[in-house]
Amino acid sequence: MRLLIGVVIFVVAAAFAGRRIFFLFSLITSGKPAPGRTENIGGRVWAELSEVIGQRKLLKKTVPGIAHALTFWGFIILLATIIEAFGSLFSSNFAIPLIGHDSWLGFLEDLFSVLILASLIVFAVLRVKNAPSRRQRESRFYGSHLGAAWITLFGITMVVVTLLVYRAAQVNLGHFPYGDAAFASHALASWISGFGTSANKAIEFIFLELNIAVIMAFLVFVTYSKHLHIMAAPLNVIFSRRPKALGALGNTPNMDPEQLSEDDVFGVGKIEHLTWKQNLDLATCTECGRCQEQCPAWNTGKPLSPKLVIMGLRDHLFKSAPSLIGPTATKSSGVPLVPDVIESDVLWSCTTCGACVEACPVDIEHIDAIVDMRRYKVLMDSEFPTEANLMLRNVENQGDPWGLGPSKRLDWTKALDFEISVITGQIPEDVEYLFWVGCAGALDERAAKTTQSIARVLHSGGVKFAVLGPKESCTGDPARRLGNEYLYQMQAAANIETLNTANVKKVIASCPHCVNSLANEYPALGGNYEVVHHSQVLEKLVSDKALSPVAPVNATVTYHDPCYLGRHNSVYDEPRSVLNSVPGVRTVEMHKHRSMGFCCGAGGSRMWLEENIGKRINMERTDQAITTGADMVSTACPYCMIMLDDGVKQRQSEGTASEDMKVLDVSQILERSLTIERTGAES
Repeated sequence: MRLLIGVVIFVVAAAFAGRRIFFLFSLITSGKPAPGRTENIGGRVWAELSEVIGQRKLLKKTVPGIAHALTFWGFIILLATIIEAFGSLFSSNFAIPLIGHDSWLGFLEDLFSVLILASLIVFAVLRVKNAPSRRQRESRFYGSHLGAAWITLFGITMVVVTLLVYRAAQVNLGHFPYGDAAFASHALASWISGFGTSANKAIEFIFLELNIAVIMAFLVFVTYSKHLHIMAAPLNVIFSRRPKALGALGNTPNMDPEQLSEDDVFGVGKIEHLTWKQNLDLATCTECGRCQEQCPAWNTGKPLSPKLVIMGLRDHLFKSAPSLIGPTATKSSGVPLVPDVIESDVLWSCTTCGACVEACPVDIEHIDAIVDMRRYKVLMDSEFPTEANLMLRNVENQGDPWGLGPSKRLDWTKALDFEISVITGQIPEDVEYLFWVGCAGALDERAAKTTQSIARVLHSGGVKFAVLGPKESCTGDPARRLGNEYLYQMQAAANIETLNTANVKKVIASCPHCVNSLANEYPALGGNYEVVHHSQVLEKLVSDKALSPVAPVNATVTYHDPCYLGRHNSVYDEPRSVLNSVPGVRTVEMHKHRSMGFCCGAGGSRMWLEENIGKRINMERTDQAITTGADMVSTACPYCMIMLDDGVKQRQSEGTASEDMKVLDVSQILERSLTIERTGAES
């Protein structure tokens, strides 16, 4: 009887779950190809070990992270009890081969059963305290999602409770295979021992079958709910871009007009345009909200929530399943994603800062999806914010977003008291680096002062460098992040030809966006260079004693991590090392710093777009800096310099920031320590 009931439960549940899994597999793989998902095997294995087994990202939030880790690790241990439960249907003396009934296993099974129950209490408290339905901006996206969370907590509870109860009955019946080490089972056994032998036999039978039934019901439930991530997350992590889905965008489409056809689609305009990996991203979302918590747009009152973008696309994917898979599928949903699924203001609010990708515990690639949707709107629909028109025309016609042209590219050198070598043919043999100045560094007045400081410090440190001058042109980053892939590739191709003709091998760049383009994105188009940020070079010069900061700079400094230097390219320590090398400097961190740093608001081409919704992002970051009480805000990016300087000046005009507060690049602070009053060295 016991065997028959167990087999029936297993077969019925396996049929329902198997049917759903086949549906999910068909739906996810209906997406377009996603190349490059199998290289770097070592990195993928390490990601699986650290992020899935080690729960690295989840543990960044201590209490829920520990609770989730204990539950996850607990179920790995409790896999043994599941095998034992099914095995006991065939034999009351069943033991797992090669493991048997060693006391250590009984202890671990009971220990993690208790830890799981404790973790479930934590989850319940957090669920009540942080319920999305209580947050007005999120509530309209929720309904059945909330019920599913409570069902999950109840289901896990029942798995553990039924396990402990039938084990307790076995203790009282004298055939429990583990000794006193299984402390929870023995403790519970003492509570039910008074019921007598017949009652304990019934309890064992009922709760063993219930345990199997709950496990199988939970399996079915998981395949139909957001908790599909239990199965999907390990797959999503192992197929994610390595070392991480930041830096370069996920794909570089072929934009060669001679190789294109009328049927080619650029970007993602409908659900069927997503790749299978993007579909897997949607199915993997846990709705934990960590991406939303870190998003600068959401935190300043914008409509963009990375979580709700993924949820909206996921719901639309499942709704569109009949048109994508099955015998009557047309392979076309016919529904434009923007604005029918994702509102236009949501799409254009993103700064591509990468905070969402960094925070996501299951490695969802939000930025690639958002930029892909932007590509479709720009290249296929010719729709984008009108204020971006001027920037795009300037980049195309003059080679810079301001439209000042090549003739202004060397104006910053006029304030220097030494000659800057300008490459006219090939880079001279005695020159080690090309100094890629960047559009802001050459053409914006404030950023140009930073460029001058960098040049002077490099010169003082004995670094041989040269510039392209009028031959330098915009890397195309603003156009690419806006979605104009065609203009980006035009700019990249021209720059790569210039660099290759000049035989450039090593590049110093002051703009993290330029660093990212040159180092991470140009290789896909044939440009391969060794690219370093100026803060990395300065740190090496100081550590090698080529530069010796001696003059005190008596100031409290807070450092702002540029998103494209920090999160996108993992350069956190070098700028701080430069600041800490300066005598008199006292550093203080903003509460959002390093990998959790808050964006200045300029990335994703937002530098060129109006910000009319909510609080300005640069003002939020400025307020965070002011809260530290610092005298100086330091950064290592010309865009950040401009945005933070604007913020500080506005707060100074309002009387909420000290009139003495300054925004300086790390190179400018270093230079103040290298010289006492040097013409042109002031900010």
